[in-house]
Amino acid sequence: MTLLDGPRFGPASGGAPRQLVVLCHGLGADGHDLIDLAPVWSRALPDAAFAAPDAPFPCDMGPPGITMGRQWFSVVDRTPARLEAGIRPAAEALGGFLDAELARLGLPASAYALMGFSQGAMTALFAGLRRKVPPRAILAFSGALIAPQTLAAEITGRPPVLIVHGEADEVVPASRSREAAAALRAAGVPVEETYSPGLGHGIDDAGLSAGALFLQHAFADGG
Repeated sequence: MTLLDGPRFGPASGGAPRQLVVLCHGLGADGHDLIDLAPVWSRALPDAAFAAPDAPFPCDMGPPGITMGRQWFSVVDRTPARLEAGIRPAAEALGGFLDAELARLGLPASAYALMGFSQGAMTALFAGLRRKVPPRAILAFSGALIAPQTLAAEITGRPPVLIVHGEADEVVPASRSREAAAALRAAGVPVEETYSPGLGHGIDDAGLSAGALFLQHAFADGG
């Protein structure tokens, strides 16, 4: 199994961590692309440790000979079968990172949440809904649901999911999040949705605020 690593932050309180929030970056980026969310969300979760692992594979979308960040899975072939084949090892790698990080921090197996942006959101949704011990919450920004046809047979838990998307997203259309929300609700997963008019493929203040509140509610018992 590929061992992941990446930047970390917190807890902002300076004490022992009580929660873990793992941030999964998008295609062609790395963990540094999202770790800056940690100081913002740590205001809502001062006792949380944040980690943003680099995806397991080098991005294959750049010009020949040019390194262009990391990817969770290839999107050169976007047929559903190839995307599903690619996301399964990505989910396994993310799961290994989660297990190792929770153990390193001395946290219970359930004391974590997953957040992802774009391809990272797709990976967080796929992995989180199939984990033996599900996350407290999944936050999917500008993403989509890969292999929805397998969800009913493979789902292991129904953590609350927050879906956030820009209505003007030119990379992953907002319709992909609406389709994901419908499929998740059909599987019995509680879903909240936030759509930002005029926002492209990015995260705005409304999304940040929605994410902070969602995380706060997910860990309302402190654990």
